[in-house]
Amino acid sequence: MTTLFAPTCRQTGSKNNAKERAMTTINRQWRLKTRPVGAPSTETWDYTETEIPTITDGQLLIKIDYISIDPAMRGWLNDAKSYIKPVQIGEVMRAGTVGEVIESKHEKFAVGDYVAGHDGVQSYAVSDGTGLHKVDPNLAPLPYYLGVLGMPGMTGYFGLLKTGQPKAGETVVVSGAAGAVGSLVGQIAKIKGCRVVGIAGGSEKCKFLVDELGFDATIDYKNENVKKALKQTCPNGVDVYFDNVGGDILNDVLTQINLHARIVICGAISQYNNTEAVKGPSNYLSLPGQPRPYGRHCGV
Repeated sequence: MTTLFAPTCRQTGSKNNAKERAMTTINRQWRLKTRPVGAPSTETWDYTETEIPTITDGQLLIKIDYISIDPAMRGWLNDAKSYIKPVQIGEVMRAGTVGEVIESKHEKFAVGDYVAGHDGVQSYAVSDGTGLHKVDPNLAPLPYYLGVLGMPGMTGYFGLLKTGQPKAGETVVVSGAAGAVGSLVGQIAKIKGCRVVGIAGGSEKCKFLVDELGFDATIDYKNENVKKALKQTCPNGVDVYFDNVGGDILNDVLTQINLHARIVICGAISQYNNTEAVKGPSNYLSLPGQPRPYGRHCGV
C-alpha cells in the first residue's frame, strides 16, 4: 500500500467542545478590514469578538477545530470577477474548515458529527448545512480532510491524472513542489511510473522532496539558475508540467517542453501580490502545435 504524505493545517481552540461551549459565549473572528494592494499585512484584517448566535430550525452550530490556510485565499481578497465571489469588507475571512457539530436543529446533522466546509477564520460557525459534508475521524485524521482528502488532494489528483495524463517513463515537472498540491502531484506521478522533478525554494524543501517524498530530482529556484538546471535534470525534455507559480519559472519550463506535452495551469502564486499587470509567458509563440495548456480548478 502506498501512503501519501499529507500536509496538515492549523488547529484552533481545545478539543473539549461541550465543556468549552458551556463556559464561553464568545466567538473569536478575523474579518476583512481593507483590500490589500500588494501583500496583505496586519492592517488587512480586524480581530473581533462577538456573541455566539442561538441557532434556529434548520441550522447547526459548529465548533471549528481546524482551519486551512491556502494560496487561493489571496485571490478571495480582490474585488474582481472570479470563480467565486470575493470576501466582502467586514465579513469573516473565508477559509476551509473542519469542526464538530455541538448543537443542531438540522435534520441531516447530529450533535457529534464532524463536518468540513468553508466556515471561515473563527471559533464557531452557524450554518444551514449549505456546502457542508460529513467527515469520518475513524477513516483518517481530521486535518487530512483539508489536505490529501480535501481541496488540495482533489486538485492534485484530478489535475495530474485527468488533465496532465502522465504515462510511465515520462518526465513530470511540478513547481511549488513542497506545497500542499505540489507535494501530492509529485507522489502521484511517481506512483504512475514517471520521472519527477520538483521546483521549490530552499535546500531544506528540496532535501525533503527527495529524501521523504521520493522525487527523482529538485531545482532550488532561490539558489540555482532554473533554465540551466532544467536542462540538467530533464535531459529528455518535459512531458507534463504542473504549474503552481506562473511567472519566470513558467517561462523557463517552456524552453524544455516537449512536442505534445501537457501543461496543467493550476496556480500562479508568484503573481498573486503583483501591483502591476500579471506576467505572461514571453515565449508563448513557441506553443502553437506543441504542448497543450489546460486550466484546472478545484475549489469551493
